[in-house]
Amino acid sequence: MNFHRRDWLKRITGAAVATAFVIGMGLPAAPAMAGEKITVFAAASLKNALDAANAAWSKEKGLEVTASYAASSALAKQIEEGAPADLFISADLAWMDHVAEKKLIRQDTRSNLLGNRIVLVAPKGEAKDVDIKQGFDLAGLLGDGKLAMGEVKSVPAGKYGKAALEKLGVWSSVEGKVAGAESVRAALALVSRGEAPYGIVYQTDAAADKNVAIVGTFPEDSHPPIIYPVAILSESKNADAAAYLDFLKSDKAAPFFTEQGFTILK
Repeated sequence: MNFHRRDWLKRITGAAVATAFVIGMGLPAAPAMAGEKITVFAAASLKNALDAANAAWSKEKGLEVTASYAASSALAKQIEEGAPADLFISADLAWMDHVAEKKLIRQDTRSNLLGNRIVLVAPKGEAKDVDIKQGFDLAGLLGDGKLAMGEVKSVPAGKYGKAALEKLGVWSSVEGKVAGAESVRAALALVSRGEAPYGIVYQTDAAADKNVAIVGTFPEDSHPPIIYPVAILSESKNADAAAYLDFLKSDKAAPFFTEQGFTILK
């Protein structure tokens, strides 16, 4: 166990843990070995699909999988600070690159797992289709309301959303109306509860919440490709991590992701 890992474990015993890790289901007391639970840090947008995949894996293998969901940015920072985990699934390439540059992943295990789309959502009872195109009047649609998004400087969904709005020429008109959330699921919740009239989230998030409706889909060429990379972390000692990763990339696991609207990247 290196200094950063010891320091991280020491600090969480005496202070409140950041939201990104509170969502997790517990910390292993020591590096995991074969037969012990696998801990995966995953982008918040993966929750429904990955929970289903993990349940199938656990049933088949008799091995527990613990998932900690939060914004990729928050999880990457936790990994950098020594948080114990076996795998990381980011919602963009940038945060995986960040931990790779710190030599915190096994580079030979890294691959691009999934793709996604970003959409404009509204509370279901108030949803009307929006023609998302160059110069569309998003500011007018918002009125005095807020646009719920992930934080545009750190949360991948927020970064994708800002890039799309900039490309479409409407960012400057709505920048002051943005309600930045700590994760894409937090942005989704603002719309679901009626606290924001519109939000930009992944289409998979919209599919997971019955209280919102998709009113428009952003053109794929309006933002960088949405890619979810996965890798085993350098500190992992779990002999089952490689088999679990193979499962996530397998045809057996694919339906859990496609049913939620993800695309499989090969």
